[in-house]
Amino acid sequence: MITLSTLDLVLIFSFFTLTLIIGIVVSKKSGKNTSEFFLSGRNMPWWLLGLSMVATTFSTDTPNLVTDIVRKGGVSGNWAWWAFLITGLLTVFVYAKLWRKSNVNTDIEFYDLRYGGKPAHFLRGFRAVYLGVVFNVLAMSGVTLAAIKIGQVMLGLTALETVGIASVVTVVFSAIGGFKGVVYTDFILFFTAMIGAIGAAYYIVNLPEVDGVTNLITHPQVADKISLLPDFNDTELLISLLIIPLAVQWWSAWYPGAEPGGGGYIAQRMLAAKNENHAIGATFFFNIMHYAIRPWPWILVALASLVLYPKDDQNTMEAAKHNYIEMQKLAETRSLTDEEQKRMDTYYFASEGLTAIREAFPEDKVQKDKIGHDIAYSAMLTRLPSGLLGIVLASLIAAFMSTISTHLNWGSSYIVNDFYTQQINKKASEKELVLVGRISTAILMVLSAALALLLTNAKQLFDYIIMFGAGTGLIFILRWFWWRINAWSEISAMFASGIVSIVFSLETVNLALFGEGMLPGWSKYPMVVGITSIIWLLVTFLTKPEDDKVLFDFYKKIQPGGPGWKNTLQKAQKQQENIQNGNSTWSVPSGILAMIVGCILIYGVLFAMGYWIYGQYTFAIILTIVVIVATYILTKLWKKIKATIL
Repeated sequence: MITLSTLDLVLIFSFFTLTLIIGIVVSKKSGKNTSEFFLSGRNMPWWLLGLSMVATTFSTDTPNLVTDIVRKGGVSGNWAWWAFLITGLLTVFVYAKLWRKSNVNTDIEFYDLRYGGKPAHFLRGFRAVYLGVVFNVLAMSGVTLAAIKIGQVMLGLTALETVGIASVVTVVFSAIGGFKGVVYTDFILFFTAMIGAIGAAYYIVNLPEVDGVTNLITHPQVADKISLLPDFNDTELLISLLIIPLAVQWWSAWYPGAEPGGGGYIAQRMLAAKNENHAIGATFFFNIMHYAIRPWPWILVALASLVLYPKDDQNTMEAAKHNYIEMQKLAETRSLTDEEQKRMDTYYFASEGLTAIREAFPEDKVQKDKIGHDIAYSAMLTRLPSGLLGIVLASLIAAFMSTISTHLNWGSSYIVNDFYTQQINKKASEKELVLVGRISTAILMVLSAALALLLTNAKQLFDYIIMFGAGTGLIFILRWFWWRINAWSEISAMFASGIVSIVFSLETVNLALFGEGMLPGWSKYPMVVGITSIIWLLVTFLTKPEDDKVLFDFYKKIQPGGPGWKNTLQKAQKQQENIQNGNSTWSVPSGILAMIVGCILIYGVLFAMGYWIYGQYTFAIILTIVVIVATYILTKLWKKIKATIL
């Protein structure tokens, strides 16, 4: 626990005050109607929306997640989420303009645009609850869990105290300010969070115990963790960390903020943009900051934590794991004494490499079920001096408020637009809908806070969400460009993915297939994707396609183009329906090329920054040149894509 100075308290209080003032100032306009409350009148510029996207994903659980990954598997372990850059840039150069052209209020409303009849109506209502409540609460609970750990490690607050303070302030701000309040404060939160993260990394790397970057990356605890790519000699590690994320995960998994084809709160911001160009600009800026620039301060702090809170050596971990298993067997036969329970806890923490962290934060400081490698980030921040500590704490508060307020507004938009108005009261007034939005905001916060008290680790939640949405992503990519996909395709994929994931997570199935060596552990995810994909493809061809009128109306409004709509265009021509804009050009090939060049650019920036930091200047210079060339090519491609939009 740390003691906050007067300067720290002033900085934190000033931040809170400014945030609430913004919420109050914009509350009157935000409460006018649902378009203002959820989309701010669809008149937002790209730079403000881009900053908001970055601030939203700058959550309290993200540095904890990165720290957990780095301490366990090294820097290369981040490919588990770095691979989603491909998804992000596909959204930028192919789907951003399509979303903005759709002019829907939420991405769930898309179902009534693309599909028809009762299946579409069911899908819209069910997905509103499924994503807006269930998945949204899961995502928010991970962020709130991180806040709990920060509160315990840095401020000595109990879990209930942290949840109570953080939840009340955030839900009040979100309920009164609406989307405009979220986006305006995100502008401040972005700079606060970046200053805090960079300032903390600089100070921590220069602590006497760490003694600069050069000594950090050569430290025995750190030297084998700095590689940006997994060990190519370790086949299983290479497949699980690099090949599966790059070959399968990016297009097959649904994850908040990285949905294939765009969706969620990223789609919400694209829908709020002034036009298609602003939607594209916002998402591209977000991807550069999210994947290339922002990870490095967190990575440096995570590496430094291995110096101050080293992991147990491998032999100790293996011996402790054996002893822990033996104690578990004993606990199945009788109740353990207090001394035996303490010994069992000691074995557990040693088996996970957590002895140093447990000794630094005993049970009177941090609950034992909250101890994990992820709290090392918070532990390192306790070393910061007065002033910088206040800025960093304000930045963490900023990160929490930005992410939670976005999730609350986004989830509430689903509940209001796609559930309440569709299933309960179609004649509700705008005033009533805004009220429902504010009430649902509070309910979502309560649910996520309650779940956070039961969780232990953010990485577990990340893996669960990824697995639960496996196999659905390809539909979200193809539904814009293939007429044959229907509402039953999505319904079957959604249920198949959930059921197959649950079956594979059952202890007996998991042990039989993967625990006994029948199948490698990395094969679980591709199997869920494969089974889900086969099911939804079969359902697609076994059910009737959407009515011609639905398909004609969709094509006329969106103009997606491409060979996947050839059948529909031929039907329209026979029925003398004019649904094609004669001046439209199919920009998807150029968009995919731009996506590839953009990936080279952003991964180049990510790697170049790493090599500049590591002092490996030859690689850094080569990659910097690659980035410059990729930027030039992308500029040319962008002009071509932009011409097809105007």
